[in-house]
Amino acid sequence: MKTRIAIFASGSGSNAQKLMEYFKNHNDGEVVLVLTNNPDAYVLQRADNFEIPTHVFTREEFFKTDEVIKLLKNVQADLIVLAGFLWLVPQSLLKAFPNQIINIHPSLLPKYGGKGMYGDHVHKAVLANNEVESGITIHFVNEHFDEGETIHQAKFKIEPDDTLDSIKLKGQQLEHQHFPKVIESLLKKVKTSTM
Repeated sequence: MKTRIAIFASGSGSNAQKLMEYFKNHNDGEVVLVLTNNPDAYVLQRADNFEIPTHVFTREEFFKTDEVIKLLKNVQADLIVLAGFLWLVPQSLLKAFPNQIINIHPSLLPKYGGKGMYGDHVHKAVLANNEVESGITIHFVNEHFDEGETIHQAKFKIEPDDTLDSIKLKGQQLEHQHFPKVIESLLKKVKTSTM
């Protein structure tokens, strides 16, 4: 039995795309559902290209009902991956999927994490503080933004002539390189813990 992966994304979904590509004909894992809180998110088109079912939900549905949990249970999701998803995960979802929700963050946590710290906000803060390195963190999700246990970090150097665009690109390259492999390494662990 393959580990069944559900992806949450709020925007373009370039990481989601990499995961859909990586697990398309994979022996151990498959992406079974893509969910978003944004009806205009380009990730919906990406999922469609891979013929992966999608679901758009409202704030009300996510925070005040169990609809999203029911949907995840219906598709028998084993692992939930946040790939550029900007809302805090509610307690009910954390309880329904303990140690089965992971996120990717564009900094070396605990630096530059927390509410409002995503995408360009992170990279601008890194530049403003003259950091010499930045990177990515893949971590388990808990009830606080970016505070769950770290699974994997990867770093890149920041050169004196780096700009917002160049550090964004460096970070994205690391994300695309590491995220699928880290998820792959978790597949068997997740599967045994949910059986």
